[in-house]
Amino acid sequence: MKKTLTALALATLVGSAGLASTGGAIAATPDYQADLSRGANNFYHSEQLTMKKVTFKNQYKMNVTGNLYLPGNIKPGEKRAAIIVGHPMGAVKEQSAVLYAQQLAERGFVTLAIDLSFWGESEGEPRNAVLPDMYAEDFSAAVDFLGTRDFVERERIGVLGVCGSGGFAISAAKIDPRMKAIATVSMYDMGGFSRHLYGKVQTLEQRKQIIAAAAEQRYVEFTGGETQYTGGTPHEVDENSHPIAKEFYDFYRTPRGEYTPAGSSPELTTHPTLSSNTKFMNFYPFNDIESISPRPLLFIAGEHAHSIEFSQEAYALAAEPKELYLVEDAGHVDLYDRVELIPFDKISTFFTNNL
Repeated sequence: MKKTLTALALATLVGSAGLASTGGAIAATPDYQADLSRGANNFYHSEQLTMKKVTFKNQYKMNVTGNLYLPGNIKPGEKRAAIIVGHPMGAVKEQSAVLYAQQLAERGFVTLAIDLSFWGESEGEPRNAVLPDMYAEDFSAAVDFLGTRDFVERERIGVLGVCGSGGFAISAAKIDPRMKAIATVSMYDMGGFSRHLYGKVQTLEQRKQIIAAAAEQRYVEFTGGETQYTGGTPHEVDENSHPIAKEFYDFYRTPRGEYTPAGSSPELTTHPTLSSNTKFMNFYPFNDIESISPRPLLFIAGEHAHSIEFSQEAYALAAEPKELYLVEDAGHVDLYDRVELIPFDKISTFFTNNL
């Protein structure tokens, strides 16, 4: 198993460096049928809410764009608790984050689903760049924005991060006490994963090889050469593909969750730049996580999720109040969009009780 996971990570999740910015489109696996079971509904659209596209500056004067959702029953002059929702790493807000934002807005919260810098509609060049400190900053910038709206009670702002955004939200909350309650779903520690892979199977020598390749690519790009991309979701799967590859493919490469933002292309979606991806190796979101206390933390993961180790580690390191909530019969990507599995009421209750 160790050999299989390492090969998968190097060839698919970490090292698919053959994609170039000028490359042709990569065809999806023909005749593949997406698994739409258990209420998969990534592109859910609520008729009960008012949605506004908003753009605001982060501390570094970069534009961050998001979808702001207001409950239909909010009254003029009324202030509500608000929740910021971040998307999975390599995704955009239209993948999972907008679904969560709408479901929570239907339960009475003002919600804001954001695109992280360098992704989707938010600013940042080069596109698909990795910069975890900036990703965390975007959550704080969203607090700046919401806390200055006349319909938000600024002492009642929470954050929810899906997948990679779980780690970014925790990183932000450690130095931003305005985030009063923090929830994560299917959390990835992108730092720990990049350094060690699942189950800590990557050797130091393998890590050094990845770092060396990224460093050499910097010379290429500095002298005007072609941008290379890595990681992300495979564009083809077959019966021999690893189950994790198939799991991500089913969401990102089929109508279930596939989304190409303006200015990008299907062959580049989900893939960070090779030269920047090693920034994650200096990312340690769980260091000092106990300093978030006494603000509450809720970690949600599928009981069968390949990423469950990250939620378990964060829970073990965090101080009270904290809760680890496992969703029965759910994997990692299941909690992106399967509304019959996602515990929206649990999340709503957590924020209601703590905001």
